[in-house]
Amino acid sequence: MTATTRRPLSRPVTAGIVTALVGFTSSFAVVLTGLDAVGANPAQAASGLLALSLTMGAACIVLAWRYRMPITAAWSTPGAALLAAGSAVEGGWSAAVGAFLVVAALILLTALVPRLGTLIAAIPPSIAQAMLAGVLLPLCVAPIRGIGENPWGVVPVVVTWLLFARLAPRWAVPAAFVTATVVVVIGIARTGTAVDPAVLLPSFHLTAPTFTVGSIVGIALPLFIVTMASQNVPGIAVMRSFGYEVPWRPAMLVTGIGSALGAPAGGHAINLAAISAALAAAPDAEPDPARRWIAGVSTGVSYLVLGGLSAVFAALVLLAPTAVIPAVAGLALFGAFGSAVQQAIDDPGERMPAVITFLVAASGVALLGISAAFWALIAGLVVRGVLHLGRP
Repeated sequence: MTATTRRPLSRPVTAGIVTALVGFTSSFAVVLTGLDAVGANPAQAASGLLALSLTMGAACIVLAWRYRMPITAAWSTPGAALLAAGSAVEGGWSAAVGAFLVVAALILLTALVPRLGTLIAAIPPSIAQAMLAGVLLPLCVAPIRGIGENPWGVVPVVVTWLLFARLAPRWAVPAAFVTATVVVVIGIARTGTAVDPAVLLPSFHLTAPTFTVGSIVGIALPLFIVTMASQNVPGIAVMRSFGYEVPWRPAMLVTGIGSALGAPAGGHAINLAAISAALAAAPDAEPDPARRWIAGVSTGVSYLVLGGLSAVFAALVLLAPTAVIPAVAGLALFGAFGSAVQQAIDDPGERMPAVITFLVAASGVALLGISAAFWALIAGLVVRGVLHLGRP
C-alpha cells in the first residue's frame, strides 16, 4: 500500500466543505436581493435559493465524480447582482422565470452549438466587464449608505469584514455575515418579533413561466453574457492554472440542465465556479492532484446540506434591520467590482467604450421596458464601432 492510498480523506473533504461554506455565505444575500428585485416574494426567493443550492450541489457531484477532477459549480453571483441592480419587468415574477429558462436554453445551446460560444467570445472583454462593473456599483455603495442609515447595525459588519480582510481574506465576507446574524438575533430579541417555525422549513414554490420581449432582452441576454464572461470562461481558466482541462461541452450540458430544472422554482442560473474553484483545486486542498476530485464531491454534498437550511438564511434576510443585509451583499461584491473595473480599463485603446458602457449600466435607466444592462452593451459596442471604424 502506497503513502498516497494511506493518506486520509479528511483533507480534501474539509477543503470541499470550506469551498461550499465560503461560496454560499459570501453571496447568498446577493441572490436573495436579486430575486426580490425582479418580483419574487419572500417564499419564492427562498425557493430560488433552495433550487440553486440543490442543482449546483448535484452538478458538483456529477462533474467531479465523472471526470475525476475538482470541478465545482456555483450560482451566478454576477448574474444575481445584475438582477439586484434592475427592477421588476413587465409580466412580473413569471416573466423573470421565463427569462431564467431562456438563459438555461442558451447555456445548453452553447454546449451543442460551438459557434454560439464563439459569438459570446467576440464581445470585447472590456465592454462585458464594464457592464458588470456598472451593474455592481450601486450595490457596492450599500455599505457606505448603510453606515448613515443604521450605524449601530452596519458598522460592526463593516469592521468585522475589514479585520478579516487583513487577517484571513477568504473568510472576510462569511465573518461579516456571522456578525450580521448576531445583529439580526439581537434585533429580534429586542423587539420580541415572533418567528413562525413554518417559514424555516425549505420548500419549493413553482411558477409557470411567461415570455416577454422585455424579460428576454432585458434579463435573459445580459444574464447569459455575464454568466459566461464572468463565471464560465474564468472558471475554465482557473482550473487550467492548476493543471485540469475541464470538458467544456459536458460542463455546459450539466449546468444548463441544472439551470433549466431550477428555473421554475426561482433559480436564475448555475455555472462553473470561478474564484471559489481554487479552494478545491489548489494544492492546499490535497497534495495529490489525482485525489482532489474528492474535494469537488464534498463541495457538492455540502451545498445539498446548505440547501436544506436555505429557508433559515432567507428568514434572516427578511428579519434583518434596515441596511444590514444590503451592506453584507455590497461587501461580498467588492472583489468582483474591483476585478471588473481593472479589466474594463486595462487596455487604453478600449477605455472610452468601456467608460460609456460603465456609465450607462450604472445609470440604471431602463428604456422601452428593457434594463440598463442591455443598453450599456449596445452603447459600448456602438461607441467602439465608431471609434474603430476604418482602423486596422
